[in-house]
Amino acid sequence: MRKLAVFTLSLFLTELASAQIPTSGNLFFGYSYYNTNLTGSRSSLNGWEGSVEGKILPFIGIVGDFSGHYGSENFTVCTAPILDCVIFNADVSQHNYLFGPRVSVSVGKVRPFAEVMIGAAHVNAHTVRSDTSFATAVGGGLDYKLIKIVAWRFQGDYVHSHVFNTAQNNVRLSTGIVLRF
Repeated sequence: MRKLAVFTLSLFLTELASAQIPTSGNLFFGYSYYNTNLTGSRSSLNGWEGSVEGKILPFIGIVGDFSGHYGSENFTVCTAPILDCVIFNADVSQHNYLFGPRVSVSVGKVRPFAEVMIGAAHVNAHTVRSDTSFATAVGGGLDYKLIKIVAWRFQGDYVHSHVFNTAQNNVRLSTGIVLRF
């Protein structure tokens, strides 16, 4: 009787644990354009975006989204207020680390989705300074199925952060390949 109870408990715990593992999802990687206002004026950065999504329900998934964008920006650095200011150009990199839910539904070859994510943004203005802040993103996109496990994604996000003591209201547009599992 004791062996039967242990066997039944083991079977139940195995089923419970396997229910927590996503049974489907996708992996995305592609080109990303980032329009930002690091120094008070809009500038364009180019880079990459990657994400992994695990489904917890047929239409809801949990997403881990990572991106890197690179370019150059003009910075003004003052050693004394208004007296000694220098404007120079610095290479800039911005990385975002975001996590959150994604809602999607498949309609034929098309799968539209919407997402809300939170995380961190890190900006490095090489030779000037770097900063990290809390970040949020709201956006959505569309996956177009090419073959059973491959799709093409078009995605847009509004990314908000607060680096260099300035609120950042950024637009990120991405496109690339999706591997569905």
